[in-house]
Amino acid sequence: MSLAPYIDHSMLKADATEEVLARYCREAREKGFASVCVNSVNIPFIVNELAGSPVKACSVVGFPLGAMSSAAKAFEAKQAVADGAQEIDMVINLGAAKQGLWDRVEADIRAVVDAAKPALVKVIIECCLLTDAEKVRACQVAEKAGAAFVKTSTGFSAGGATIEDVKLMRACVGDRLGVKAAGGIRTPEFAQALLDAGASRLGAGDGMKLLNEEEHKDA
Repeated sequence: MSLAPYIDHSMLKADATEEVLARYCREAREKGFASVCVNSVNIPFIVNELAGSPVKACSVVGFPLGAMSSAAKAFEAKQAVADGAQEIDMVINLGAAKQGLWDRVEADIRAVVDAAKPALVKVIIECCLLTDAEKVRACQVAEKAGAAFVKTSTGFSAGGATIEDVKLMRACVGDRLGVKAAGGIRTPEFAQALLDAGASRLGAGDGMKLLNEEEHKDA
């Protein structure tokens, strides 16, 4: 089974140039990745580069801290969709989550979900900063707020995807939502283990490396 259809080929570095973004789009088209995931400022460029292909344009919102007002996140999401984004990966209000202010977390997610329609929303809960009980509650409020996916990590904090977190999240959302694993996915073996644990999408900063190693392994 190829990993390619599960991968969000992600270039989220602040200094990403159009040359690099064009390469990511070219690779995504050639290999059949699920999406190219970029910062919202770069959505118009990648939409043009991906035109005519089935590869989705994905924008992060409130990234990577989630420490923006709900109105700001909603505006960023709405603008990204107007620019052509088909998927939105948003970061929750982690401070509110740590305080147990779950109504505030839910309202924050819902503001983005409503602003992003018809694009689907993946909710980054940043597992490395949460207890297991908080991870479960975050998944529950994301589902209640209308999200399509829950996602493990930004890849910019203290830790990335783990098998245990994916299993926990999948157990929480069942088959009702997707589960995206992201952060630290550097080998095809780990990528496959995450899929086996229940992930339905993988965020990878270097999807080509995963595919090249996968092909070498199978040769």
